[in-house]
Amino acid sequence: MNLDLQAADAYCRVLTRGHYENFSVASRFVDAARRGDLMRIYAFCRTTDDLGDESPDGTALARLARWNDEVRPLFAGVPPVHPVLVALAETVARRAIPAQPFFDLIEANVQDQRVARYATWDDLDAYCRLSAAPVGRMVLRVFGVTDAAAESLSDDVCIGLQLANHAQDVRRDAAIGRKYLVESDVAAVGLAGAAERMVRRARALLASGERLEAYVPRALRLQLALYRMGGLAICDAIEALDYRTEQERPSLSTPTKVSVVLRAAVQSFSRRPA
Repeated sequence: MNLDLQAADAYCRVLTRGHYENFSVASRFVDAARRGDLMRIYAFCRTTDDLGDESPDGTALARLARWNDEVRPLFAGVPPVHPVLVALAETVARRAIPAQPFFDLIEANVQDQRVARYATWDDLDAYCRLSAAPVGRMVLRVFGVTDAAAESLSDDVCIGLQLANHAQDVRRDAAIGRKYLVESDVAAVGLAGAAERMVRRARALLASGERLEAYVPRALRLQLALYRMGGLAICDAIEALDYRTEQERPSLSTPTKVSVVLRAAVQSFSRRPA
């Protein structure tokens, strides 16, 4: 590994450390090469989200446009400059990851700057297919999974997890001017009812994870099981609050997190491939 790539990976490790519990737990069961690839992908996602969420007022769109312009040459074979992209270029080439998921994620953050609420489920689903589904598709490629059925199941799991997070974060999102509960549901059944509908849909989508886990190599199964069970645990916590997440944000206790990890480990290491 050359010095530029070593420095780029060190930068990615700083971005990754302490941000993502499921990443840090599951990646311990993944070989070093794939662990590095996942770290680079996460660093890209973190950087993109930060440009959307943490840019000074009025600058997010311009900064995301510049980021898009930096990412595009990477897929044309032009050596990148940004450390995250220096590291990512090696993974993209070695794992043959297509460009579209990366640009979809940037577009989702652009949309966050322009759209603050969603009138229908179709509108929200289209957004989630930009903001959540691409991450799962990147991860599948790291493990050599290119099957169309697996990609569709991965989309379900990623969108289900995002819906669970949206239902959990109603109060937090409102504080920054965003509303992800579907407006037609809010009008019909109120905030708690809309959150309940979102949780119900999240559970149905997360259930696809059990079929997805049968498609993938053992090394990926724990990671996917953690996503699925963690999302379902969030749904349980929301239900325990009678779906009043506009008043209080539910969180997972340490014993619950430990239980999720243990159950995910048991299921993932005992499951036989389909």
